[in-house]
Amino acid sequence: MPTVQAMNAEQLKKLIREVPDFPKKGILFYDITTLLKDKFGFAALIDKLSEHYINRSVDVVLGIEARGFIFGPALAYRLNAGFVPVRKPGKLPAETVKENYDLEYGTACLEIHKDAIQPGQSVLIVDDLLATGGTAEATAKLATSLGAEIAGLAFVVELDFLNGREKLKQYDVMSLLHYAK
Repeated sequence: MPTVQAMNAEQLKKLIREVPDFPKKGILFYDITTLLKDKFGFAALIDKLSEHYINRSVDVVLGIEARGFIFGPALAYRLNAGFVPVRKPGKLPAETVKENYDLEYGTACLEIHKDAIQPGQSVLIVDDLLATGGTAEATAKLATSLGAEIAGLAFVVELDFLNGREKLKQYDVMSLLHYAK
């Protein structure tokens, strides 16, 4: 096994389990839990995500529910930033702001505490997966509605064939691992 510093994207991809026909027939699911349990793989993942932003001013990392909660705090620690969870409705105890967004079949909503970001703060949005881009776009709208400046959006995996990056063209988007199909 290579050292943490020597691991590259292809070696990290080998740590991701591919599960056919999940959650339904015809879908190939990329299961990151096998990467997370690998101590060298997880460390390399956080190191590589943080490298892109280490020389930028990031005040707060926003982690999107639920897998963004895995990477967000570790990334915030590495960037000397705070961490703020972006949640599904009804999960946050204080006053929130909301953003609705479209799904393939219906709509969804995300919330953030109204006092989570101060105007002018630089935020980095992090999640495990960039697919169609709707969740990330909604999170960016939430952050900017509170006066944040978006430092970037960081993802572990990007499904390039779904073109989610198109919705995020105005931002610095960094995905560590890419899948063409």
